[in-house]
Amino acid sequence: MKPIIYTSPYSLHHNTPEGHPENATRIEALEVLFASEVFEGWQNKSSQPADLETVGLAHDEDYLFDLQDKTPEAGLVYLDGDTVLSPQSYDAALHGAGAVCDAVDDVISGKTLVAFCAVRPPGHHAEPDKAMGFCLMNNILIAARHAQTKHNIQKVAIIDFDVHHGNGTDVMTRQHNQNHPEQPIFYASTHGHPLFPMTGDPKDNTQYVINHYLPDKCDGEAFRALYEEHIFPALKAYKPDLLLLSSGFDAHKDDPLGHAHLETEDFGWLASNLSDIVDNKNIISVLEGGYDVPSLVSCVQTHLQHLYKAKC
Repeated sequence: MKPIIYTSPYSLHHNTPEGHPENATRIEALEVLFASEVFEGWQNKSSQPADLETVGLAHDEDYLFDLQDKTPEAGLVYLDGDTVLSPQSYDAALHGAGAVCDAVDDVISGKTLVAFCAVRPPGHHAEPDKAMGFCLMNNILIAARHAQTKHNIQKVAIIDFDVHHGNGTDVMTRQHNQNHPEQPIFYASTHGHPLFPMTGDPKDNTQYVINHYLPDKCDGEAFRALYEEHIFPALKAYKPDLLLLSSGFDAHKDDPLGHAHLETEDFGWLASNLSDIVDNKNIISVLEGGYDVPSLVSCVQTHLQHLYKAKC
């Protein structure tokens, strides 16, 4: 049973200004990869938009209406110095959220054991009532809440290996866990510091929200040691029914926005080990960062091949 790759044509039409690192060439390059012999026979699925009720599991209603109102008919609207809206950005965000919900539905129903959502804009910086860091809607948290509400999945875990802290996912997870202690979400992030968004201090860790700083100029050896010492034991103890990956590849040594020195093979190692922990099933990987296109393509290929190898 091969994985399903979820894409959306709207991902190509979320426009950002010239020179912006988060741009459509990221998806264009991945779609070329997915059409290559390497992924021959893999399933491909185009997403449907999520409805507002589902997106509202993560975001405030007023915020969503405000995004609609600010979406321009032409040109760009800057929500902050990094985050923009173009005429099809709101639809792209809804389709991104729809992709992760489709992936949850297909994994839980047994249509696949592994799913990858190659959509943009990314999501893990988006907070309940605020867009930031290139992100409009928090895809990974929407997926987690969709799994809980529609499928009654009790134990959802999110691992975020983007080099930037997923502040939005962190905030939403803490709020959810406070309001629903009987159905907590597990969130673990490894990220650079000091680095945008300057959140995710390990001193604020809780039972279910675990943050760890990457060592300065983190290489593969230090990265692997961090996961083996801190992340893997906590994830094993939690015993998730569904594993969601905020898959940012900007800790690669060639990425222009990160300060880490990881190699492509380090992302494959991580994928294999995470897959082993959940007995090779019920994994959904969602694209976040990764802004050097050649290394993004190589990392995604390695990431998916390692997730799939564990299923053979």
